[in-house]
Amino acid sequence: MTCSRCGTPLVTGTVRVRPRIVLALLLAAYAAAWILSGAFLHDLAEGLDRTRLPLWKLALPLAGVAAVVVIAMRRRTRLRCPACADPIWRPLGAREAAHPARRAGLRGGAVALAGTVGAFAAAVGRNRGWIPVGRDFFGHEPSLTDAATLDPAWTEARVRRYRRLGRTGAEVSDISMGCGQLRDPAVARDALARGVTYFDTAPDYSDTASERALGEAIRGRRDEVFLATKFCRAEGHLLNETPVPEIVATVEGSLRRLGTDHIDLIHIHSCDRLDRLLAPNIHEAFDLLKAQGKVRFLGVSTHTPNLEEVANAAIDSGRFDVMMLAYHFGMWPHFGHILAKAKTHDVGVVAMKTLKGAKHTNLAPFRREAGSYAQSAFRWVLSNPDVSCLVVSFAKPQHVDEYLAASGTALMPADETRLRAYDTLVAGDYCQPHCGVCLPSCPHELAVHDVLRYRMYAKDYGWEREGMRLYAALDRDAHTCLTCPAPCAGSCPHGVPIRATMLDAHRTLALPTRA
Repeated sequence: MTCSRCGTPLVTGTVRVRPRIVLALLLAAYAAAWILSGAFLHDLAEGLDRTRLPLWKLALPLAGVAAVVVIAMRRRTRLRCPACADPIWRPLGAREAAHPARRAGLRGGAVALAGTVGAFAAAVGRNRGWIPVGRDFFGHEPSLTDAATLDPAWTEARVRRYRRLGRTGAEVSDISMGCGQLRDPAVARDALARGVTYFDTAPDYSDTASERALGEAIRGRRDEVFLATKFCRAEGHLLNETPVPEIVATVEGSLRRLGTDHIDLIHIHSCDRLDRLLAPNIHEAFDLLKAQGKVRFLGVSTHTPNLEEVANAAIDSGRFDVMMLAYHFGMWPHFGHILAKAKTHDVGVVAMKTLKGAKHTNLAPFRREAGSYAQSAFRWVLSNPDVSCLVVSFAKPQHVDEYLAASGTALMPADETRLRAYDTLVAGDYCQPHCGVCLPSCPHELAVHDVLRYRMYAKDYGWEREGMRLYAALDRDAHTCLTCPAPCAGSCPHGVPIRATMLDAHRTLALPTRA
């Protein structure tokens, strides 16, 4: 047989798919991971009901990668023209033909690794906006003030100021109770006795235990409480397409757990997308529940990458009576206009995440004033008259004293000095995740970001053993910084003194045999 294009006699040979075809298929798998797996991770980060999320969005891109691996490894024997270049099939070279199975295995392994890593990176990359959110808001809470260090002036502190919650007309305590960590009803009872009127809970806080504990705490005093919960189940937030009767039944479950016949405010929680904000089924269910007297007002909470877009759309829609927004010192530099806009439209603003995940375990200047740091943060938030109140988690009896001591007090210059000092201290000590600007400047190719993260585990989180374990597993550690001329100096855009911090990490983490 001869070639139909050039007339050259055909020969029989072993061929495989050309690398550029494999690369194109890998890129298609990455695109699928970006679109499908990225959407899945976004829903997971947003807190949607994890039992209802479509796992096929994870499986399909991985199946695509697996298919590419098979294609990359596949060899076949076919007639080919030695003179014409086949756009799909490439003939095996002599070395490759001598060890076809080994070569195919190596090629398949490389494609599998590249496909898996690339698909993961694509899915995470689509959600990169959640990385700073997770660091700031879902990290460790501040070290709690020990009873031995409580300022006696805080004892039996009470709410001293109430503010109007937008068009709800409710007068709520300026410092209000978040029940995300509530286990003991006595804590909520004490807060109520000391004047806290706004209580925020949700079915997915502690697998409905928070609602049950709060319901027990307010029994017999329901008329003294402004009660807020969320459209969600124990497994997470309701999906947009949840049927209206199912949404109604879910809210009725909250009513039973809270021991009440009505909820004052119900939020679309942790909202990062306009389609969730304005989901027709959620709004239809709210209108039905409101007509039945089971809910009074609609709210939205957001501490997500698209906070500003969601907040603006919520105000513009005219549907929302209250917004619960992440708001703290040094955050959202252009955020003031949203609070002012909410005030103009008489939408109540509840501030949350006011402590921004601050930690004091290793911040010596703050060890004696963890409570005063919290109070300074609260005063700063409440100094904005466009904020109706703030919500903070009360988990222990001492928090009632510690937090309510800031109620009704004015922001002082010392408060702002303390907050700025804390941010400055963290800025010079904290290696920002997913930065890596300094890495090319290290002649020893040290994993600077990993070393400093393990140092943070040991010194800030108290995970010394875990930090040392991870540090010991590194191929190269920071002892080389002792004799290095430090070309990394000044390369950190966040002001971390790299050499000094790396040496401190080595002193902290090195096992005795490596010191």
